[in-house]
Amino acid sequence: MSADDHRQRQKPNILMTGTPGTGKTTTSSLVADAIGLRHIDVSDLVRRRNLHDGWDEDFDCHVINEDLVCDELEDMMEEGGNIVDYHGCDFFPERWFDRVVVLQTNNSILYDRLTSRGYMGAKLMNNIECEIFQVLLEEARTSYAEDIVISLQSDSVEDISNNVTILTEWITNWRPTSRST
Repeated sequence: MSADDHRQRQKPNILMTGTPGTGKTTTSSLVADAIGLRHIDVSDLVRRRNLHDGWDEDFDCHVINEDLVCDELEDMMEEGGNIVDYHGCDFFPERWFDRVVVLQTNNSILYDRLTSRGYMGAKLMNNIECEIFQVLLEEARTSYAEDIVISLQSDSVEDISNNVTILTEWITNWRPTSRST
């Protein structure tokens, strides 16, 4: 590693995770626009850069290649100032993030959001069960330091607005620590 590899980021990196339909992309975009960070929608990046190993017919989505995604993001993450938006989180290096946000949504609201997107069958039920059992919150808690993981409710426009305020205030007050080296 060069000396530059040990420099501290001047802006934090945030991972925005949660079940599909919880408002990750909306919240990430609003926070990024409000505070001047880069919003990285991993699903979009996978499509644009072909960072996948094919198509999953059962879940109607790409099978992402986690190694290729991490390779693609490495330099940007070292720079800092990113909000990474993805429904999974356990494959990203812990050193990348200063805050991990898990958005959660009431199941009846989530069901309506997902069916309006055309989710059905196994894809719909898998995502609802994932939210019921708080799979992504547990994944975040086991993959990252406890003090950087937070859970925010995301049922309404008011919740999203409150979440944007909470996150922009956190970013404004953030200072580099030894974790961000």
